[in-house]
Amino acid sequence: MKILVTGGLGFIGSHTVVELQNEGFEVVIVDNLSNTSLSVLDGIQNITGKIPAFEKLDLREKDKVQDFFKRHHDISGVIHFAASKAVGESVENPLLYYENNINALVYILQELQQKIEANFIFSSSCTVYGQAETMPITENASIQTAMSPYGNTKQIGEEIITDTAKVTNVNAILLRYFNPIGAHPSTEIGELPIGVPQNLVPFITQTGFGLRKELAVYGDDYPTPDGTAVRDYIHVVDLAKAHVIALQRLLNKKNTAKVETFNLGTGTGSSVLEVIHTFEKVSGKKLPYKIVGRREGDVTSAYANTDKANTVLGWTSQSTLEEAMASAWKWEQKIRK
Repeated sequence: MKILVTGGLGFIGSHTVVELQNEGFEVVIVDNLSNTSLSVLDGIQNITGKIPAFEKLDLREKDKVQDFFKRHHDISGVIHFAASKAVGESVENPLLYYENNINALVYILQELQQKIEANFIFSSSCTVYGQAETMPITENASIQTAMSPYGNTKQIGEEIITDTAKVTNVNAILLRYFNPIGAHPSTEIGELPIGVPQNLVPFITQTGFGLRKELAVYGDDYPTPDGTAVRDYIHVVDLAKAHVIALQRLLNKKNTAKVETFNLGTGTGSSVLEVIHTFEKVSGKKLPYKIVGRREGDVTSAYANTDKANTVLGWTSQSTLEEAMASAWKWEQKIRK
C-alpha cells in the first residue's frame, strides 16, 4: 500500500517513514525542506535498506497539490506532519502559521474528498487543550482558548477534519502528541533544527556540545514542584510506532467513528530542570543555564492520560526519559563530528 507522508523528512515524519517501511508500506514523502535536509533520506535508507520516493513540494501551492494527487491516485493513506510548529515563532508571525498550517491541510482534504475511500492521520498536539484544568489530560478534556497561533492552528485543523469527515469518505485519526524528543537508536536520523532550536532538548544538546553558550529556562515561578514548566516527554520512536498502528486501524476498518482522537505521551510529567538534570546524568556534563522570564504562549503543566491509546490502539510508550535523552545526546555528538 502506498502511503503519503507530508513533512516526511522532518523529525517525527522521518522516524514514522522508517516504521512504515519496516512494516512493508510503500512511502511517498512530500516536504518543502524548510526545516530539514535531503540528507535525512540517506539516514532512512541506511536504517531500512529502502529509499522512499520523495518530491520537494510546498503544500501551500494548491495547483501543485492537485497535480501530485493526479499522479499518485493510488495513495491508500495520508499521514500529515507538514506544519510550522514553534509556539514562540507563531506568536511573532501568526500569518505564516495560519497560511502554512491551514491552507496545506485544506488543499490535501480537497483532494482526498474526491476519493472513494480516504484514510487520514493528523499530527495534532496537546496544545489544543490550552492550560488544562486537571492533570493528567484525557481526550475528553475541554478544548481551552488557544494560548498561541500555533495551538489555534491545531484546534482549527481538527475542526476542519471533523467537518470534512462528516460529509465525505474521509476517515481520520487525530493524534495529540505531547513532547517528542530523542533520536533513532541507529543515530542515522534525529532532530535536525535549522538555525536556533525552538524546542528544549536540541537546545540542551547543542549547549552541552558547546554550540550555545547557555540554555535559557523560561520562568522558575510556575506553580510546580521546582517552579519550572512541566511537560510529558515521549521518545520519537515510540511516537512513530503509534502512527503506524493508527494507520493500520483505519486501513483495517477497525475505527468506531469517522474521526477518533488519541493522546500520545508517557503519562508522566517532567519539569524543565528535571530534563536538564537528566541530560547531565546521561552525558556526564554540567549544563550552563540561566533563568529568564516566562515565554508568551507557554502553559504551566501538560502531561497525558494515555489510557485510551493503551487500551484501544494497544500502544504504550516504551522508553524512559533517560533513554530518550541519551539517544538525543548520541545523535548530537554524531552530527557534530
